[in-house]
Amino acid sequence: MEAMRPTVLLFDIDGTLVTTGGAGRRAISRAFEKLHGRLDACDSFSLSGMTDRAIVRKALSLIGVESPPEAIDAVIAAYLSFLDEEVRKTEARSYFVHAGMREAVLEARSRSGVAVGLGTGNVRQGARVKLERVGIYDQFAFGGFGCDHEDRVELIRHGARSGAQLLGAPLEACRVVVIGDTPKDVHAAKGIGAVCIGVGTGNFTPQALIESGADFAFPDIAAPGALEALLQDR
Repeated sequence: MEAMRPTVLLFDIDGTLVTTGGAGRRAISRAFEKLHGRLDACDSFSLSGMTDRAIVRKALSLIGVESPPEAIDAVIAAYLSFLDEEVRKTEARSYFVHAGMREAVLEARSRSGVAVGLGTGNVRQGARVKLERVGIYDQFAFGGFGCDHEDRVELIRHGARSGAQLLGAPLEACRVVVIGDTPKDVHAAKGIGAVCIGVGTGNFTPQALIESGADFAFPDIAAPGALEALLQDR
């Protein structure tokens, strides 16, 4: 199971690495209530696979508020002020790392020529808060975050470049693998020519992810063949 090329792994967070029991949705709803008096701003659409800034932009539009960068920044700042509290008060049974993820990350980190990072729509501080609760934030040396770009394709590209730089290799020489649980993860991976491994630990089945274009899809990363797909160059 040796990686034959320099390999950059980019893990999504929500629904892929962890389930947070709705902490993020509650925090963003509270931010809208504080700033715009609308606790229901995000109730009419799914947040799955969206970047934080895209979520805020859409919610502002739905409640009839313009969305210049400073308006989005204000909601994100309020969201982050509530997120730590919402994460801390979520019951342990609702907040957990998905099966096999700790082991897969540790195995990947043990391999020479493999860079293990994040590819997430969360802004960096939000990613830190969510992953520190389960003790895995420090396992990721770099990433592409929602604060790097609002568009998921571009933040994944940013993460891939960061990983290649860490490996001291040109991006074109690297195998880049995106691990995610939504069709938006698949789309972002394909947008930069990366391999996509789908996991059915969020709101989409492995079959739905394959139909979206994933190269591989499994019920979770502990399933037979998933670690090989992650780390074998094929």
